[in-house]
Formats: sequence, C-alpha cells, structure tokens
Amino acid sequence: MDWQAWLTIAVVVGLVAALARGVAAPDLVFMAGLVLLAAAGVLTPEEAFSGFANPAVATIAALFAVSAGLRETGALDFTLRRLLPHEGNDRRVLARLCPPLALVSGFLNNAPIVAMMTPVLRDWARQHGRALSRFLIPLSYATILGSTLTLIGTSVNLTVDALVRSAGMPPLGFFEFAGAGVPIAIAGLVYLLAVAPRLLPTRRDPGEAAERREYTAELRVESDCPLVGRTVEEAGLRHLKGLFLVEIDRGGRVLTPVGPDETLEAGDRLVFVGVLSTLVDLQRIRGLVPVSHEAPDPRDAVRRRLAEAVISPSSPLVRQSIRDAKFRTVYDAAVVAVHRNGERVAGKIGDIVLQPGDTLLLQTAPGFLQAHRGSRDFYLVSEVPDSEPPRHELMGVSIAILAAMVICSATGFLPTSVSALLAAGALLLTRCLTGPVARRSIEVPVLVVIAAGLGIARAMQQTGAAHAMASVLVEAVGGLGPLATLTACYLGSLVLAETLHHNAGVAIMFPIAVAAAGQSGADPRGFVMAVAFGSACAFASPVTYQTHLIVYGPGGYRFGDFVRVGLPLDLLCAVVALSAIPVIWPL
Repeated sequence: MDWQAWLTIAVVVGLVAALARGVAAPDLVFMAGLVLLAAAGVLTPEEAFSGFANPAVATIAALFAVSAGLRETGALDFTLRRLLPHEGNDRRVLARLCPPLALVSGFLNNAPIVAMMTPVLRDWARQHGRALSRFLIPLSYATILGSTLTLIGTSVNLTVDALVRSAGMPPLGFFEFAGAGVPIAIAGLVYLLAVAPRLLPTRRDPGEAAERREYTAELRVESDCPLVGRTVEEAGLRHLKGLFLVEIDRGGRVLTPVGPDETLEAGDRLVFVGVLSTLVDLQRIRGLVPVSHEAPDPRDAVRRRLAEAVISPSSPLVRQSIRDAKFRTVYDAAVVAVHRNGERVAGKIGDIVLQPGDTLLLQTAPGFLQAHRGSRDFYLVSEVPDSEPPRHELMGVSIAILAAMVICSATGFLPTSVSALLAAGALLLTRCLTGPVARRSIEVPVLVVIAAGLGIARAMQQTGAAHAMASVLVEAVGGLGPLATLTACYLGSLVLAETLHHNAGVAIMFPIAVAAAGQSGADPRGFVMAVAFGSACAFASPVTYQTHLIVYGPGGYRFGDFVRVGLPLDLLCAVVALSAIPVIWPL
C-alpha cells in the first residue's frame, strides 16, 4: 500500500475513535475526515463531494418531507396508535411494534419506514411518559432484520444481485434470501424482545424543553373524534406525561374525579391541567380541539394554531377580564389558558382578570405572530412549535400518494429517488404539506453524514486500502477449508459494513469472496450470500445504516449504546447465517 492508503486507514480509525469518544456531532466528524482526505490529495474535490450528488441523499431528503406530509394529515398517528398499546411494559410495546415493521420492511425500503415512524413514536413516548431511547434502536434493528427477507428489502441485496449478474452468474430470486433471512429475522426479533430491553439506555428526550410551564385548558370532543365511545383508559388519557384530566363537563354536568371507566361522548369538554407540550400533542388528535370562552370562527378551523403572549404593563388588557376585553374582536385570537407567577390560573377563562406578566396560551390565525410581535400590548409573542392541527380531511390523499410512491418504486416503474421526489411534490401541490414544514422536516445532519460517508468509502476503494485489508483477512484462513473461508468472508463484510457503509462493503468483498470460493473449489453462491448477510446484519455502529442515523439524534443515543445493544445481535445473526447458508447453498 502507498501513503494514500495508509492515510485513509488512519482517517477511518480516527473517525471511529472520535465518534466513540463523542468529540463532536457525527456530521462534523465525517466532514472533517472527508475534507482532510481532499486536502491531502487522496480525493479530488469532485470525488470528495460526489456523495452529495448521490440519488440516495436526495431520496432520504424527499422521504423526510413525505413523512412530514403523512404526519401533517394525521395518517401516521392513525396507523401507529393501532400498533402501540396505551399501557404495558417496554417488552409489550416492542412486541406490538417490531414484528409488523419487520414484515413490512421485507417489501419496502427500511429508511422511509423509520423516517416516518420516528416523529410519531416520539409524540407517543412524550404523551405516555416513556423514554424514547427505549424504542428507537429496536425500531431501526427490526426494519433491518425484516429487510433480509426479499430481494428488494434492502439496497444491499439489490447491489449483490447487480454484481451477480455482471459476473455472469444466475440472477438471485425474489425470495431466495428468505431461506436464511427468515431464521435470522426470527432470532433477531426474539433478541429484541427478550434481551435488548436490559441493555437499552433510559434517557430524556433531547427535544424536550427544559421549561415545564403548566396550564389549565379545555379540549372539546367533536362528533368525528375517534375517542368517542371509548373509556378514558382506552383513549390513553389516564397516564399522560405531565398532564392530568381533572374533570369532564358534559352539558353543564361536571364529572369529577374522572374514573378510568368513564366513556367519552361527543360534546364533552375535557379539562386538563399540565404542561404545554402534551397539550399540543393531544390537540393533534382529530376531533379534539381547544376551547376558549368565545366560539371560534369556523372558517379558521383548519388554520388555527397555538401561540404564547406575555402581557406588558402598558397593555390595555391589564385589570380587565378576558370577557370584557373582547380579546377575539381586538386581536383575532382566543385565550385558551393563563399562566401567572409560575403557577396555572384556574377558573373560567372569561372571568380571569389579567395582570402584567401573565402568559396567555392563545388560539390564533396564521398572521397573529407577524401582526403583534412588535406590539406594546405584549412583551413577547411566540408560536408554539407543531401546534397546527393535522389536516385530517386530506388523510386519504396523503395515503394514496404514499401508495403510488411505493408501487412505482417496488415495480421499478420509476427510480426510488424520482418516486420520492414526485411524492413530496404531490404532497405540496395537494396542500397536505406546506413549504416551511417540508424544509423544517429535512434532517440536514443525517444527509451530511451519508454523503460524507460515501466519499470516505470511495477513498478506501480507490487507494486499495479496503481491498488490502479484506485480502489479508481471507488469506489468513484460506488453508482451513471452505467453511472457514466462508466465515472470513462474512466477518470481513461485517467489519467493512460497521466501519464504512454496507454497500461499500459489498462492492469490496464480492470479488474477493468469489475468488476465494474458486480457490477453495466451492460453489460461489453461498459465498455471495455470506457477503450479502454480513453486510446487511451490521448493528453495532450508528453510522452503518441510514436507519441508525435517523434515530441517533432523536433518541439521544451515544456511540456506545449501539455497541452494547448491537454487538450481541451481530454475533447472533452471524451464528444463524453461517449455520443456514451451507445448508441452503451447499459449498
């Protein structure tokens, strides 16, 4: 190897060490490594940054927007609420979540599944007081396990099939991977349910605000609300994080305390006491809307959102009741709740007499923030993030767009990148998604890590560093027989997938595995499968898979979390795969 190969190896080792020690965020670490290789002349600028033009990067960006569109119309909430129980320990939650997602991942790319499920699972965890870190790693792992079932389940399998065809070998069948993929998926799911909960960390949601301002607020149950006819327990309103259902106002008859078996009816007014974030999550449920003392304008129903405003001493609202101030007439907004001196203000909203420094939770039209940000009536005006209610009337449209995207991608009618971008555009055109929400939904750090990782993998291939490393690994056991060589190919693929990118590992190990099979006098089919499963079943590094990168930040994970939970799963899948491959594809 020349100096460029040695430098590339040193950069890769440095990346892994920096990530393991948490020196900086993954996107900054990867960009530093890529720029170093470009500055040293190992890669030209075009080669270094070619990953940013890769269709996979555009695909992931579009899928983030598609996920946001489904979330904005309530489609994801509708689906996930039927998968997740309202009560039960972590194992019960994982048992309801992981097997269905693994099965779906056999026919859909796992990245969009994880991208779509992560924000909804985050909302569910906040509402039920669960640590999101207990569920996101299993979510990622379950989709990877399921992707080993079919040819189209993962890009690894498609890459292997392309290499098989180019080598003049018979193409791989659609369900050919299932022979080893099914036992691998079953063993992996058992591990996620029985062992992983003991190893997963319990950490606070990094997106949860440190401030826990509490309000008393009312939510009205509309006739189209899916909670109608359910008990408080069944509706999931009994054990909400930081929120307590204190009473139900049913036609002027107050029910308090509220028992878990009380059945909800249309027209009920639910009085909650608690933190703002959970109130926002609740009002995203179809047919559960905030109530003020003034009736809202029906034309604004689909445009309403929540904002907070602090009353200034010079405000004309001071020493007036909310009813007498005619708040809606003057400000085109309705007061939902009031917070004063670190405490919530109880009582009927219209009767509360306002004082300087009161924080008002408002139900506003879209232009309220711009109109009153500089007003002398308020110290501070800020919109509550993600408080606009879902556009449930467009749920069917968003689901149809998703189905069209999946069909076009699965049948090969359109490339996945084109299908995803068309789907994102269709969501914007049909107003299932707005431009600002689409832009906010794209996780730029994830895209940077993927693009920079592709450039670093290219350096490993071009300098011969990866080939030299893999050749040494295979040659060390070549004299021990075909099974030992098969094992070395699997482990070599696994190591490359854990340190680089799974598709890079496939490209590097495939020709070596085929050559090793020829030298051993064995059928290369089994060796090809060892490369495929070794590259796919890599769980111990957060930079191995796009799905790991998607959950890394939202789960508040550290590098060591993936090593602790993923390394035993790596070994389990290796044992199952190396036991099944020689039986299904004799050497």
